[in-house]
Amino acid sequence: MYYGLIILSVIMFGGCFALNDLYRKMRGSSLKISLQFSCVSSLAGLVVLLAINNFKFEFTVFTLIIALLSALVGLGFTFCAFKALGIINLSLYSLFSMLGGMVLPFVQGIVFYSEKMTVAKIVCLVFISVALLLTVEKSEKTKGTIYYIGIFVLNGMSGVLSKIFTSSDCEKTSAAGYSILTALCSVALSGALLLLFFMKNGNAPKMKLSDTGVGVLNGITNRVANFLLVIALAHVDASVQYPMVTGGVMIVSTLICFFGKNKPSKKEILSVILAFVGMLALFVIPL
Repeated sequence: MYYGLIILSVIMFGGCFALNDLYRKMRGSSLKISLQFSCVSSLAGLVVLLAINNFKFEFTVFTLIIALLSALVGLGFTFCAFKALGIINLSLYSLFSMLGGMVLPFVQGIVFYSEKMTVAKIVCLVFISVALLLTVEKSEKTKGTIYYIGIFVLNGMSGVLSKIFTSSDCEKTSAAGYSILTALCSVALSGALLLLFFMKNGNAPKMKLSDTGVGVLNGITNRVANFLLVIALAHVDASVQYPMVTGGVMIVSTLICFFGKNKPSKKEILSVILAFVGMLALFVIPL
Protein backbone atom coordinates (compact mmCIF):
# COMPACT_ATOMS: atom_id res chain seq x y z
CA MET A 1 0.00 0.00 0.00
CA TYR A 2 2.81 2.41 0.89
CA TYR A 3 4.61 1.80 -2.40
CA GLY A 4 1.28 2.60 -4.05
CA LEU A 5 1.22 5.94 -2.20
CA ILE A 6 4.72 6.70 -3.50
CA ILE A 7 3.69 5.90 -7.07
CA LEU A 8 0.58 8.08 -6.74
CA SER A 9 2.66 10.98 -5.39
CA VAL A 10 5.14 10.57 -8.26
CA ILE A 11 2.33 10.91 -10.81
CA MET A 12 1.11 14.03 -9.01
CA PHE A 13 4.63 15.55 -8.94
CA GLY A 14 4.90 14.97 -12.69
CA GLY A 15 1.67 16.93 -13.11
CA CYS A 16 3.10 19.72 -10.91
CA PHE A 17 6.06 20.12 -13.27
CA ALA A 18 3.67 20.62 -16.17
CA LEU A 19 1.61 23.14 -14.17
CA ASN A 20 4.74 25.08 -13.16
CA ASP A 21 5.80 25.28 -16.80
CA LEU A 22 2.33 26.46 -17.82
CA TYR A 23 2.34 29.15 -15.11
CA ARG A 24 5.74 30.49 -16.21
CA LYS A 25 4.51 30.73 -19.80
CA MET A 26 1.41 32.60 -18.66
CA ARG A 27 3.04 35.08 -16.25
CA GLY A 28 6.83 34.99 -16.57
CA SER A 29 9.43 34.03 -13.99
CA SER A 30 10.27 37.07 -11.87
CA LEU A 31 10.89 36.54 -8.16
CA LYS A 32 7.85 38.61 -7.22
CA ILE A 33 5.57 36.56 -9.45
CA SER A 34 7.06 33.32 -8.10
CA LEU A 35 6.22 34.48 -4.56
CA GLN A 36 2.64 35.16 -5.65
CA PHE A 37 2.50 31.65 -7.05
CA SER A 38 3.97 30.20 -3.85
CA CYS A 39 1.49 32.08 -1.66
CA VAL A 40 -1.59 31.12 -3.71
CA SER A 41 -0.57 27.49 -4.16
CA SER A 42 0.36 27.07 -0.48
CA LEU A 43 -2.97 28.59 0.61
CA ALA A 44 -4.90 26.23 -1.68
CA GLY A 45 -2.90 23.26 -0.41
CA LEU A 46 -3.53 24.35 3.19
CA VAL A 47 -7.30 24.38 2.71
CA VAL A 48 -7.35 20.92 1.12
CA LEU A 49 -5.06 19.44 3.79
CA LEU A 50 -7.32 20.86 6.50
CA ALA A 51 -10.29 19.23 4.78
CA ILE A 52 -8.42 15.89 4.63
CA ASN A 53 -7.76 16.21 8.36
CA ASN A 54 -11.45 17.03 9.05
CA PHE A 55 -10.45 20.66 9.75
CA LYS A 56 -8.61 19.51 12.86
CA PHE A 57 -5.58 21.65 13.65
CA GLU A 58 -2.72 19.87 15.43
CA PHE A 59 0.27 21.46 17.09
CA THR A 60 3.48 20.58 18.89
CA VAL A 61 6.62 22.69 19.23
CA PHE A 62 8.77 20.05 17.49
CA THR A 63 6.38 19.84 14.52
CA LEU A 64 6.31 23.63 14.21
CA ILE A 65 10.12 23.79 14.15
CA ILE A 66 10.43 21.15 11.41
CA ALA A 67 7.52 22.68 9.45
CA LEU A 68 9.09 26.15 9.62
CA LEU A 69 12.45 24.78 8.47
CA SER A 70 10.70 22.93 5.63
CA ALA A 71 8.90 26.11 4.55
CA LEU A 72 12.18 28.07 4.64
CA VAL A 73 13.88 25.36 2.58
CA GLY A 74 11.04 25.51 0.03
CA LEU A 75 11.26 29.29 -0.30
CA GLY A 76 15.06 29.11 -0.49
CA PHE A 77 14.84 26.57 -3.28
CA THR A 78 12.36 28.76 -5.15
CA PHE A 79 14.69 31.75 -4.75
CA CYS A 80 17.70 29.78 -6.06
CA ALA A 81 15.66 28.39 -8.95
CA PHE A 82 14.39 31.77 -10.11
CA LYS A 83 17.77 33.47 -9.65
CA ALA A 84 19.28 30.66 -11.71
CA LEU A 85 16.91 31.05 -14.66
CA GLY A 86 18.82 32.45 -17.60
CA ILE A 87 22.12 32.36 -15.70
CA ILE A 88 23.17 28.76 -15.23
CA ASN A 89 23.16 25.63 -17.36
CA LEU A 90 19.50 24.58 -17.23
CA SER A 91 20.13 20.90 -17.87
CA LEU A 92 22.64 20.87 -15.00
CA TYR A 93 20.03 22.71 -12.92
CA SER A 94 17.66 19.77 -13.39
CA LEU A 95 20.47 17.31 -12.74
CA PHE A 96 21.55 18.87 -9.44
CA SER A 97 17.95 19.34 -8.30
CA MET A 98 16.94 15.73 -8.82
CA LEU A 99 20.26 14.30 -7.60
CA GLY A 100 20.00 16.35 -4.41
CA GLY A 101 16.44 15.17 -3.86
CA MET A 102 17.61 11.57 -4.19
CA VAL A 103 21.14 11.43 -2.75
CA LEU A 104 20.81 13.41 0.51
CA PRO A 105 17.85 11.39 1.92
CA PHE A 106 19.53 8.19 0.65
CA VAL A 107 22.77 8.93 2.53
CA GLN A 108 20.83 10.15 5.59
CA GLY A 109 18.89 6.88 5.80
CA ILE A 110 22.03 4.73 5.50
CA VAL A 111 24.32 6.75 7.80
CA PHE A 112 22.00 8.07 10.51
CA TYR A 113 19.07 5.63 10.57
CA SER A 114 20.84 2.30 10.05
CA GLU A 115 18.98 1.49 6.84
CA LYS A 116 20.62 -1.46 5.07
CA MET A 117 22.90 -0.81 2.10
CA THR A 118 21.73 -3.47 -0.37
CA VAL A 119 22.77 -4.44 -3.89
CA ALA A 120 19.33 -3.44 -5.15
CA LYS A 121 19.66 0.07 -3.71
CA ILE A 122 23.15 0.54 -5.19
CA VAL A 123 22.02 -0.65 -8.62
CA CYS A 124 18.99 1.64 -8.48
CA LEU A 125 21.09 4.66 -7.46
CA VAL A 126 23.65 4.04 -10.21
CA PHE A 127 21.07 3.57 -12.97
CA ILE A 128 19.09 6.69 -12.03
CA SER A 129 22.28 8.76 -11.69
CA VAL A 130 23.40 7.70 -15.18
CA ALA A 131 19.89 8.44 -16.48
CA LEU A 132 20.10 11.96 -15.04
CA LEU A 133 23.58 12.50 -16.51
CA LEU A 134 22.23 11.66 -19.97
CA THR A 135 19.95 14.72 -19.77
CA VAL A 136 22.91 17.14 -19.63
CA GLU A 137 23.59 19.09 -22.84
CA LYS A 138 27.33 19.57 -23.41
CA SER A 139 26.79 22.67 -25.54
CA GLU A 140 25.34 24.72 -22.70
CA LYS A 141 27.49 27.17 -20.74
CA THR A 142 28.23 26.33 -17.17
CA LYS A 143 28.40 29.07 -14.57
CA GLY A 144 26.77 30.00 -11.29
CA THR A 145 28.28 27.27 -9.10
CA ILE A 146 26.66 28.75 -5.99
CA TYR A 147 23.23 28.07 -7.51
CA TYR A 148 24.14 24.44 -8.25
CA ILE A 149 25.06 23.97 -4.61
CA GLY A 150 21.92 25.73 -3.36
CA ILE A 151 19.60 23.75 -5.64
CA PHE A 152 21.27 20.42 -4.75
CA VAL A 153 21.26 20.97 -0.98
CA LEU A 154 17.86 22.65 -0.62
CA ASN A 155 15.95 20.12 -2.73
CA GLY A 156 17.60 17.30 -0.80
CA MET A 157 16.85 18.93 2.56
CA SER A 158 13.12 18.62 1.94
CA GLY A 159 13.39 14.84 2.13
CA VAL A 160 15.90 15.01 4.99
CA LEU A 161 13.50 17.06 7.14
CA SER A 162 10.60 14.71 6.39
CA LYS A 163 12.72 11.76 7.51
CA ILE A 164 13.70 13.58 10.73
CA PHE A 165 10.03 14.24 11.45
CA THR A 166 8.78 10.71 10.82
CA SER A 167 11.63 9.04 12.73
CA SER A 168 11.79 11.32 15.76
CA ASP A 169 10.59 10.22 19.20
CA CYS A 170 9.69 13.81 20.11
CA GLU A 171 6.06 14.69 20.69
CA LYS A 172 4.66 15.40 17.24
CA THR A 173 1.48 15.67 15.20
CA SER A 174 0.19 13.26 12.58
CA ALA A 175 1.54 13.40 9.02
CA ALA A 176 -1.49 15.54 8.10
CA GLY A 177 -0.81 17.92 10.99
CA TYR A 178 2.81 18.31 9.87
CA SER A 179 1.78 18.96 6.26
CA ILE A 180 -0.79 21.55 7.41
CA LEU A 181 1.75 23.41 9.55
CA THR A 182 4.28 23.38 6.68
CA ALA A 183 1.71 24.86 4.28
CA LEU A 184 0.69 27.44 6.90
CA CYS A 185 4.33 28.50 7.41
CA SER A 186 4.80 28.75 3.64
CA VAL A 187 1.75 31.01 3.31
CA ALA A 188 2.96 33.23 6.15
CA LEU A 189 6.53 33.51 4.86
CA SER A 190 5.68 34.07 1.19
CA GLY A 191 2.92 36.51 2.18
CA ALA A 192 5.32 38.51 4.37
CA LEU A 193 7.93 38.65 1.59
CA LEU A 194 5.28 39.73 -0.91
CA LEU A 195 4.19 42.53 1.40
CA LEU A 196 7.81 43.64 1.73
CA PHE A 197 8.26 43.66 -2.07
CA PHE A 198 5.04 45.58 -2.57
CA MET A 199 6.09 48.23 -0.05
CA LYS A 200 9.49 48.71 -1.69
CA ASN A 201 8.88 48.15 -5.40
CA GLY A 202 5.16 48.51 -6.06
CA ASN A 203 2.58 45.91 -6.96
CA ALA A 204 3.22 42.90 -9.13
CA PRO A 205 0.94 42.29 -12.13
CA LYS A 206 -2.51 41.21 -10.97
CA MET A 207 -3.34 37.54 -11.27
CA LYS A 208 -6.06 36.59 -13.73
CA LEU A 209 -8.62 33.91 -12.95
CA SER A 210 -6.77 31.45 -15.21
CA ASP A 211 -3.45 32.18 -13.45
CA THR A 212 -5.05 31.68 -10.06
CA GLY A 213 -6.61 28.40 -11.23
CA VAL A 214 -3.23 27.01 -12.27
CA GLY A 215 -1.71 28.09 -8.93
CA VAL A 216 -4.54 26.54 -6.94
CA LEU A 217 -4.37 23.24 -8.85
CA ASN A 218 -0.59 23.09 -8.45
CA GLY A 219 -0.81 23.82 -4.73
CA ILE A 220 -3.39 21.12 -4.10
CA THR A 221 -1.48 18.55 -6.15
CA ASN A 222 1.92 19.36 -4.66
CA ARG A 223 0.82 19.48 -1.01
CA VAL A 224 -1.20 16.26 -1.23
CA ALA A 225 1.71 14.50 -2.99
CA ASN A 226 4.13 15.57 -0.24
CA PHE A 227 1.59 14.49 2.40
CA LEU A 228 1.46 11.00 0.85
CA LEU A 229 5.26 10.79 0.91
CA VAL A 230 5.36 11.68 4.61
CA ILE A 231 2.87 8.87 5.32
CA ALA A 232 4.89 6.37 3.28
CA LEU A 233 8.19 7.46 4.83
CA ALA A 234 7.10 6.09 8.21
CA HIS A 235 6.99 2.61 6.62
CA VAL A 236 9.47 2.69 3.70
CA ASP A 237 13.23 3.37 3.93
CA ALA A 238 14.29 6.83 2.73
CA SER A 239 17.03 5.08 0.76
CA VAL A 240 14.28 3.30 -1.20
CA GLN A 241 11.61 5.99 -1.37
CA TYR A 242 13.58 8.91 -2.80
CA PRO A 243 15.31 7.03 -5.65
CA MET A 244 11.80 5.81 -6.54
CA VAL A 245 10.51 9.40 -6.51
CA THR A 246 13.37 10.73 -8.64
CA GLY A 247 13.19 7.94 -11.22
CA GLY A 248 9.40 8.02 -11.26
CA VAL A 249 9.17 11.77 -11.81
CA MET A 250 11.61 11.45 -14.74
CA ILE A 251 9.36 8.83 -16.32
CA VAL A 252 6.09 10.74 -15.75
CA SER A 253 7.54 14.06 -16.96
CA THR A 254 8.82 12.44 -20.16
CA LEU A 255 5.48 10.75 -20.82
CA ILE A 256 3.74 14.13 -20.42
CA CYS A 257 6.12 15.60 -23.03
CA PHE A 258 4.68 13.21 -25.64
CA PHE A 259 1.43 15.20 -25.45
CA GLY A 260 3.14 18.59 -25.90
CA LYS A 261 4.99 20.36 -28.71
CA ASN A 262 8.47 19.43 -27.51
CA LYS A 263 8.68 15.67 -27.98
CA PRO A 264 11.35 13.84 -25.93
CA SER A 265 14.61 13.05 -27.75
CA LYS A 266 16.08 9.58 -28.15
CA LYS A 267 18.56 10.34 -25.36
CA GLU A 268 15.72 11.39 -23.04
CA ILE A 269 13.81 8.20 -23.83
CA LEU A 270 16.98 6.18 -23.08
CA SER A 271 17.35 8.00 -19.75
CA VAL A 272 13.76 7.10 -18.84
CA ILE A 273 14.39 3.43 -19.70
CA LEU A 274 17.47 3.44 -17.43
CA ALA A 275 15.47 5.10 -14.64
CA PHE A 276 12.76 2.44 -14.99
CA VAL A 277 15.34 -0.37 -14.86
CA GLY A 278 16.85 1.21 -11.74
CA MET A 279 13.45 1.34 -10.03
CA LEU A 280 12.71 -2.23 -11.11
CA ALA A 281 15.94 -3.35 -9.44
CA LEU A 282 14.49 -2.40 -6.04
CA PHE A 283 11.81 -5.08 -6.44
CA VAL A 284 13.61 -7.71 -8.55
CA ILE A 285 17.03 -7.99 -6.91
CA PRO A 286 16.61 -9.87 -3.62
CA LEU A 287 19.83 -8.52 -2.01
